[in-house]
Amino acid sequence: MKTKALGRGLDALFGEVSDAYENEGTQQDNILEISLKEIQANPYQPRKSFDEVALYELSESIKEDGLIQPIVVVQDDSGGYILIAGERRFRASKLAKLKTIRAIVLNSDEYTMRKFALIENIQREELNAIELATAYNELINHQKITQEELATTLHKSRTHITNTIRLLQLSGKTQKALLEKKITAGHAKVLVGLNEKQQQLIVNSIIGQKLSVREVETMIKNMKDTKQQIATKKPTVKAYDFSNLQEKFTGLGFKSKISNNKLVIEFEDESQINDMLKWFS
Repeated sequence: MKTKALGRGLDALFGEVSDAYENEGTQQDNILEISLKEIQANPYQPRKSFDEVALYELSESIKEDGLIQPIVVVQDDSGGYILIAGERRFRASKLAKLKTIRAIVLNSDEYTMRKFALIENIQREELNAIELATAYNELINHQKITQEELATTLHKSRTHITNTIRLLQLSGKTQKALLEKKITAGHAKVLVGLNEKQQQLIVNSIIGQKLSVREVETMIKNMKDTKQQIATKKPTVKAYDFSNLQEKFTGLGFKSKISNNKLVIEFEDESQINDMLKWFS
């Protein structure tokens, strides 16, 4: 069936990077010492932010103990290499001012490069919430699978996949606040569905008042309740005074009564109707 086939395909893809590392000792012809200058970053790398302090610590570790796990690259048409997996190690090695780096060379196309980059980051849990949402979304689109199929393959709950991808619906400012860790992923998830103005109001409140997720949920509920009350509240109707007009009709011999902002004229017979029409003509 389609689901099983897709699942196997994605599972196999998840295993390719791990297999490359596991087979490192038996495939020496695939492992090279490559000049860092010959390696380009993966253009499909979903991770956009890197902790500078953590990179420095890794670079110091590489200086002292060497690179324990090689990076994974593919050769490009120009004879250079494109990074598939291990961008932190690659960046840290450059920071350590190394000339070369140990790398596993794989045969891969552009499509697989994208998936390798997404998968490695997901496996290592190195993506922030927005990057993870983008990665999940791209995997679903490129693999043409459902959220449920992705959840099964990643051993994540369907709810986790759905709620994470929904973060992409947030405004740019709210996503920026999340990336800068001014709000948490828990805060962000409850903001989905609000308009940009409402999101900004609540983000400011979270930052200024240090609100918990529960407090934000209460705040949003109160906002929605207030909006509902305004929408359902009956508009105030101005009361009109028809007493003077009623007196005039009475003086002309017409009976009338006032009710709910209405002046109702009562006719005894057709002749009174004709008299009324003559009076208005």
